[in-house]
Amino acid sequence: MDEESARTVAKTVAALYQQVHDKLREQVRDLDDGTLNWRPLPKANSIAVLVAHSLGSEIEMIRALRMIPTDRDRDAEFKVEADARDLLALLDQADRNLEEHLGALTPDDLTEMRPRGDRPPRPGIDWLISNYGHAREHLAQIELTKQLYDSRT
Repeated sequence: MDEESARTVAKTVAALYQQVHDKLREQVRDLDDGTLNWRPLPKANSIAVLVAHSLGSEIEMIRALRMIPTDRDRDAEFKVEADARDLLALLDQADRNLEEHLGALTPDDLTEMRPRGDRPPRPGIDWLISNYGHAREHLAQIELTKQLYDSRT
């Protein structure tokens, strides 16, 4: 892969992640703390947890592509309680991370095998695409959680 192709991939993926961030903002912007932190079942995740986890996974993956160490505490993401302001601030930081890191991706970052945590190495572009899918899955889960919350009797 040449530099121009790498830039095209990075711009495309950044735009897709930006769309997810915008949709997450739409989901959380006007919700109260009770809605954001409500769990539909004891072992289910709240909207706040799903946002924090999605963004934690995203930055960890991007840093892995660039071979930058991360100090992610994945377990802590599943204990998060937050208000809309906190979640919107996380999304703003995620936007800045996209701009900083995806704009700096190299052809090697996309094509070479990259380790990520304790998982076997995969090509960087594989990590990017699968993590984008992960984010979209959690966006759908957030939408469903809102519907369940609104349907309580």
